[in-house]
Amino acid sequence: MTWKMLSEEKTERSRLFMEAKYSKWRKLDNAALAFPMVTGKDDTRVFRFYCELKETVDEATLQEALDQTMKTYPLFQAVLRKGLFWFYLEHREIRPVVREETKPPCSRLYIPDKKSLLFEVTYYQNRINFEVFHALTDGTGAMHFLQELVQNYLILRHPSAGLPRIDTTKEMTRGVQEEDSFSQYYSSKAPRDKEKKPDAVRLKGEKLLHEDMRITELEIPVDELHKKAKAHGVSITVYVAAVMLCAIAEQVPKSRKNRPITLMIPVNLRNFFPSQSMTNFFGWIEAGHTFEDGTTFEDVLQDVRAQFEKELVKERMAMRMNGYVRLEKNPLLRAVPLELKKGFLMVGANLGSRCITAVYSNIGIVRFPEQYQDYIGQFGFFASTNGLQLCSCSFGNKMVLGFTSKLPDDSIPRSFQNIMKRESLPCKETGSEFPGCGEAQKAEGRKTIQIFTFLCLAVAVLCGMINYLTLGTLNWFWFAAAGCLCAWAIVTVAYTKRRNILKNEMWQLLLVTVLAVLWDHFTGWRGWSVDFVLPFGALAVQCSMVVIAKVNRLEREEYLFYLVQSAGAGCIPLLLLWLNLVHYTQPSVVCSGISILMLAALFIFRKKDTLREFRKKLRM
Repeated sequence: MTWKMLSEEKTERSRLFMEAKYSKWRKLDNAALAFPMVTGKDDTRVFRFYCELKETVDEATLQEALDQTMKTYPLFQAVLRKGLFWFYLEHREIRPVVREETKPPCSRLYIPDKKSLLFEVTYYQNRINFEVFHALTDGTGAMHFLQELVQNYLILRHPSAGLPRIDTTKEMTRGVQEEDSFSQYYSSKAPRDKEKKPDAVRLKGEKLLHEDMRITELEIPVDELHKKAKAHGVSITVYVAAVMLCAIAEQVPKSRKNRPITLMIPVNLRNFFPSQSMTNFFGWIEAGHTFEDGTTFEDVLQDVRAQFEKELVKERMAMRMNGYVRLEKNPLLRAVPLELKKGFLMVGANLGSRCITAVYSNIGIVRFPEQYQDYIGQFGFFASTNGLQLCSCSFGNKMVLGFTSKLPDDSIPRSFQNIMKRESLPCKETGSEFPGCGEAQKAEGRKTIQIFTFLCLAVAVLCGMINYLTLGTLNWFWFAAAGCLCAWAIVTVAYTKRRNILKNEMWQLLLVTVLAVLWDHFTGWRGWSVDFVLPFGALAVQCSMVVIAKVNRLEREEYLFYLVQSAGAGCIPLLLLWLNLVHYTQPSVVCSGISILMLAALFIFRKKDTLREFRKKLRM
């Protein structure tokens, strides 16, 4: 082994040691703050970029290419964690593993309390898929990642082809990649957007399940599309947006056309404010048209162009951007606990969607050197939705438009195709295969909870029937029903928090204590709930947490804050002692003493780590 190799090995060990000693974490950017709170089974907030090659994908080579790509984009190696006021991202040494595509496209990636990466690389035949949770990055960041991945794969796969390497990162440091550009360009003095948006036409009908989400992909020659748009004096994005509005209008009943049909169109803010950040840095504009009898395609086209010209200026984008950040920096909102924020944001998201009919996102041109044309067929782009969304990107002379829809029919994509044909533009459906479509995700645990819920209800009802038939009244039934309710609550919480056993223990301690106090109160107060249940429960949780952390070899970031919580709960009996609410003092004294020693040990021996966790969790 050479001195150079020894030096490199030593440097790598030093790097790993420092990473283990000092965890890397960052707050979510402004656009990403809401995504973890509003994601769910109806809309996973996941989008997919894919590259279709002219050859079958080799899994081993793709895995090697992914390992190389992760060295260039380390910010993607992060898990989402929950603080008391906001979510945040934390670096984790989890190796992403390439798998063959089996799940429905854009399946859920963020699962609360599950320590997993927020992206996934899969393949199917000749297609490389890159799916990512929107809180991690935006379309621009995802496109750069996939470009790097594809070039690494093709260079490894064809070493003799002499493929040139493109620098997608432009020598960006990690700090530059993780930069929060929203905060960088925020100005508290910027004017406020006081324009009130009218309610738009909403697409009605029963929504499909996520695994049944309709995906329709169309191909259009870029040169002919550009020629047609130029003839009308508009950009390709304006032209496609106008066609989309007209396609929706053809499927909306005349009685509902008194409102505008409006598209939300994401905008890359890097085009207005210089930034190399790989995090989210996008805004959006709204472009729509109120259709009347006699409305022509040219009318819609010119109206959309005028709206683009009005909105796509730096001053307007800055005003909107500052509005988003101003809300985040509001001291009242920052002080609201995360669980309450979630409710407010869900309401706000529903109210905000009232002025939107559908979404159209154009990522633009995916660029590669000419030598790659022999190996790459096309790129594609689409996203999860709870309604209707159109995404587009182009490579070479081919633009691919991906419709995703939860609507039960595909009439709008068909209308889109018909309008393109009337405009004399060749437009054909690709017929792409998605093997996971229609495949429901396994939900054995949910089924078990449903069965348990029914059994608890059945036992309570049976007890009520027996009580009334034997005694002609209901007396002991209430105790049986309360017991069933307590059992159901404990099991349900255990299932809900099953992915994080330490968090589960804290929730169980809280729940059991509250239930014990209620039982004590309604059965004639004897004080056993505070004399025995609380101190013994707190001690049991503290001891078990230490054992679990040791046995499972948990990282400090995974258990320190919960140890502080459990020790804090163990000090409550001391307060009850001071208030003379405890009759049997021994358990409370022992519990309080051990809890104080636990807190002292954490702040003496793990002071920096403990305070670091507090800063992360308490960031307002």
